[in-house]
Amino acid sequence: MAERLRLGGMALRNGLLVHGPTHWAAAVRTGAGEVKVASGTKPRLRATERVPGVRGVVRLAEAIGVIPLVKRALPEAQLPFQDSRVLATMGGAAVAGTLVKRAADRHAGGAAAGEAAAAGISLVPALLALRGGELAAYHGVEHKAIAAYEQGEPDAAGAPKEHDRCGSHLVAPLIASNLAGTVLLRRAVERPGPLAGGAVALASLAAAVEVFAWSERHAETRLARALRRPGHEIQRLVGTREPDERQLEVGRAALAEILRAEGVAAPSTP
Repeated sequence: MAERLRLGGMALRNGLLVHGPTHWAAAVRTGAGEVKVASGTKPRLRATERVPGVRGVVRLAEAIGVIPLVKRALPEAQLPFQDSRVLATMGGAAVAGTLVKRAADRHAGGAAAGEAAAAGISLVPALLALRGGELAAYHGVEHKAIAAYEQGEPDAAGAPKEHDRCGSHLVAPLIASNLAGTVLLRRAVERPGPLAGGAVALASLAAAVEVFAWSERHAETRLARALRRPGHEIQRLVGTREPDERQLEVGRAALAEILRAEGVAAPSTP
């Protein structure tokens, strides 16, 4: 089997965005029922590719940088949080998380509990986004399309809807590293300011990405499987839903477009 491209992606409310090594591609189903596709070149910051801690955060920043390019090329694309209810919930969760942390700060040893509660509150908007519309199904499409390509299968319908490189695997290490960083910061500084808190959040994200990468490199180890277990459960229970044929058709279009943009032939039937 020829070596496959390393692909990533993001579910849209009405389609799928796929990342390749040098390009992105997206496919959506419009309100009129038409499947539309677009693709383009990804922004890259190659100088940081080998710097542990920095490389993962930069890759996430690059993925976010693709979003305005997608919207410009494909205005019909609906982003995961492009919903008034979800946006309102995000604002409410941010306020509630701040209040919870302030209340916890008034009690000795309450910083970690406050951070844990705030982390739980921050997940509410994502859960609301997944509950409404087709987002969870297109998340399943993302995993199925990429898994089928990686395995050389001609169609994604039979592929699993959970994937080892899903961003859900960042949730547990991110919460754990943020809690540890907060506790250490409170021990070093009595009243840390926003800059210190932001530094802890950024360091926590960097640590979570490195744990994610380690788990992929050592996928067969018991520790890697344990680290991935929470993410798989998130995907299985709330993050993904089995897509229908119309949604799978959009996934096929996105996959075909990223392979075309990268100059790679589609996998053939063994």
